[in-house]
Amino acid sequence: MKTLELRKKDRKELEKTVHELRKKLSDLRFKFSSGKLKNVKEINNSKKEMARILTILNETK
Repeated sequence: MKTLELRKKDRKELEKTVHELRKKLSDLRFKFSSGKLKNVKEINNSKKEMARILTILNETK
């Protein structure tokens, strides 16, 4: 998701998205450790997406 799209969302939506991304990231790490993850780049993409959202949340404080 682009940063412009993220900036249009309200704080509760962004916090919910961060929570979902954290859960997804833990699932991806579990799949990676068990050898079932095909696309390893997905871990990096999730981390970057979460960092974008957290940056926006910290800017709005």
